[in-house]
Amino acid sequence: MSVNVAVIAGSLRQGAFSKAIAKSVASLLPEDYIVKFININMDLYNQDLDQEETVPESWKRFRQDMSKMDAVIFVTPEYNRSIPGGLKNALDVGSRPMGSSIWDKKPALIISESPGGMGGMAANFALRQSLVFLNMPTVQQPEAYLGKVTSFINEDGSITDQRELDYFQSLVNAFVDLVKKNVK
Repeated sequence: MSVNVAVIAGSLRQGAFSKAIAKSVASLLPEDYIVKFININMDLYNQDLDQEETVPESWKRFRQDMSKMDAVIFVTPEYNRSIPGGLKNALDVGSRPMGSSIWDKKPALIISESPGGMGGMAANFALRQSLVFLNMPTVQQPEAYLGKVTSFINEDGSITDQRELDYFQSLVNAFVDLVKKNVK
């Protein structure tokens, strides 16, 4: 059975560390996991626009893409002790209209990252809090706070540090276990 996995990088920046990490982590998934990198650069959520005739195309595409996914890997930086606005907007767009959330019961892995030493811990907790409300089971252990990311992400965005790759594999293994328990 194949599993469709959405990979969402919280940063919109072209050379974002979260995108490099997301790419590396996704490459470690089993062969029967079909990965789709989801674009979260879309119109801001406004309930006034969430009427059939005024729904922005970016929301329609996002909701359509996410509705086909079985599980989600989030990789996010920390912005001001929380998650970036684009990621919060994606959570909001996907949770509406009320009663038709595309997030419900999708298993998730949360990875936060930072050039600083704390690894985006506050962003990880903030995202986890939203996912509880959205009814998404998440990997609890190992926790994933990646600090000092500039020490292991090469200039071309690749990651070759074996210690980090082994850690990424442990995250992927925990995610796969969670998916097996939650995706039928």
